[in-house]
Amino acid sequence: MAKLTHIEVESAKPREKPYRMFDGQGMYLEVQPTGSRWWRFKYRFGGKESRISLGTYPKTSLKVARERCDQAKQQLQRGIDPAASRKSGVREPMPYDTFEEVAREWFALHLARWVASHSSRNMRRLELYIFPWIGLRPICQLRPIELLSALRRVESRGINETAHRLLQICGQIMRYAVATSRVERDFTRDLVGALAPVPERHYPTITDPHEIGLLLLTIEEYNGSFVTKSALRLAPLVFVRPGELRRAEWPEFNFETNEWRIPPARMKRRMQHIVPLSRQAIAVLKELYPLTGGQRYVFPAVANPSSHMSDNTINAALRRLGYARTELTGHSFRSMASTLLNEQGWNPDAIERQLAHAERNTIRAAYNYAELLPERRRMMQAWADHLDQLREDAAKSARPAGAPKTRSPNEPYAPFSVPGLTRLMEP
Repeated sequence: MAKLTHIEVESAKPREKPYRMFDGQGMYLEVQPTGSRWWRFKYRFGGKESRISLGTYPKTSLKVARERCDQAKQQLQRGIDPAASRKSGVREPMPYDTFEEVAREWFALHLARWVASHSSRNMRRLELYIFPWIGLRPICQLRPIELLSALRRVESRGINETAHRLLQICGQIMRYAVATSRVERDFTRDLVGALAPVPERHYPTITDPHEIGLLLLTIEEYNGSFVTKSALRLAPLVFVRPGELRRAEWPEFNFETNEWRIPPARMKRRMQHIVPLSRQAIAVLKELYPLTGGQRYVFPAVANPSSHMSDNTINAALRRLGYARTELTGHSFRSMASTLLNEQGWNPDAIERQLAHAERNTIRAAYNYAELLPERRRMMQAWADHLDQLREDAAKSARPAGAPKTRSPNEPYAPFSVPGLTRLMEP
């Protein structure tokens, strides 16, 4: 049988059904209707027919596919099943496994346990800053100076934190390559200290009680979208991550148990998070329900109600209220709650659990999850009452004599009138 030529492979066009172009001795190119082209090796082992992938064209050239096929044949001669060897994770090093191929293999292995935004962000960083420079390099031939050179290009753009994050990601990829016998050692450990340190950064926040009270008063005076105002009201009461708040869905809320259960898929650590809801939080949600309760999201986007609020809406509203980004962001409510609750003497484990911070000790994490919920319920109600008091205290100091006072801590929110609200509530 005549072997394939580079021109034949390059000119292979998709058809209505998949077809094969044989190179001989079990190796062939499989062309899919979608246009993708896969190198495969078909063989028999133990009397059974098997096949393995040798890569995709054009990323894997005809020459490289043949070399990989030869390596698989050598395994067969030594009594090793190439497919079983791959499944077990124990494999002989392939000199033409590129850094990008190993990185994508590692990425696919861990994809299921990552939040979508986290995984897409990490892969995008690799595609922008690493693959163009070392992606095609055989991983077993890669030298530390080559990775450092790519990282310093990132550093030169003034994004030190991204450079450090990429070094961590590449370290995980290299350790995976060690575990799967592609390389002998993880050389990224040698690069620790080779990048300029990242300046310590904290999210801006407000912890002065009077200033917090003024902030809460200012939120009540927000005259923009009622949906945005409701998100601003709820944020300090639940102090979840901004993305978790924006993506909140109505079926996650239970007004009988006064709980918000955020599913694992939306959490940073892929664990369900329970947020006990105070009376004040319930009041905000019930006030909003007639407006958005018939939709999927609690805080839908203005331009597209089938989607959730954008990631900049809360920050833009805070800017509109007069708070600079160096003073306050959507994330600031978390550090605000953490600081004050710790100062008030609440159990640090309960605070950390409510912030959905990871507990590295699995036994301790199970204990915290099972035993701390009653304490967290008390803490969340006490926190909401404390915020009400801070707002009332700030109003007293800022209110002229004879001016109407703000809502008392136990007084329900006044009904909000929305044009067309009756129509929204009709079946």
